Amino acid sequence: MKSQPAGIYGVLGNPIGHSLSPVMHNAAFEAAGVNALYAAFESSDLKGSIAGMRALGIRGMSITIPFKISVIPHLDELDSMAEKIGAVNTLVNSDGRLKGYNTDGLGAMKALQTKIDLSGKRCVLVGAGGAARGIGFMARESGMELVVANRSMDRGRALADFLKCPFIPLERIREIRVDVMIQTTPVGMFPHEDEFPVPADVFRKEMVVMDAIYNPLETRFLKTARAHGCDTISGLEMFIHQGAEQFRLWTGVNPPMDVMRAVVRKGLEK
Repeated sequence: MKSQPAGIYGVLGNPIGHSLSPVMHNAAFEAAGVNALYAAFESSDLKGSIAGMRALGIRGMSITIPFKISVIPHLDELDSMAEKIGAVNTLVNSDGRLKGYNTDGLGAMKALQTKIDLSGKRCVLVGAGGAARGIGFMARESGMELVVANRSMDRGRALADFLKCPFIPLERIREIRVDVMIQTTPVGMFPHEDEFPVPADVFRKEMVVMDAIYNPLETRFLKTARAHGCDTISGLEMFIHQGAEQFRLWTGVNPPMDVMRAVVRKGLEK
């Protein structure tokens, strides 16, 4: 893909006020000497926002809740991995032609691999949205044995069918034995930090537990898991790794990950 560093980039979602993507990517652009600006675009009008991206020549966009699946019909092309996953979190604008990619799953797997060998491990995926599709697909590709747990039966079963794995209602999650638990829902995200996505007694010692949420840095979900003896992974690591892949797609430049990690951590600690 042709490198296209200069220009305007952004994140599209609703709500978007909590996002530290602008802080992370603007610091990365500056550190890498890329003449670019990254902004936050909160909108409930997806069709109009994508038309605006084309009209304004915005070079790249991060796509977040609730648009990761619904954005697909508005695009010209999908990367082969995004097409298989059926969800998009990254757009690249090449002369008005929009191509969708998915870096969520890759970011999650790179974060998990710092703690555990994935092949053959049993993993429960909590949630059934766009992030869960990307993470679940890459978990399966990495050789993990998956189970989907979700509050909505219809959405949970649909994702389990897509991933070719079992489904279990969220209230029965404590009945299964797993090595890894990945929480992909927005439950517990700032400013609703007291919300909790699973039964509190679901954790078992020596499980590896990851939350896709990075704000707050340590969610109530992760604090509880750690108190039960689990090895925990903050959503910060997934966020940094998926953001690094976005940076590569947009610029063709190797991302300054230490800078990205430091500036996001600083933002979360304020």
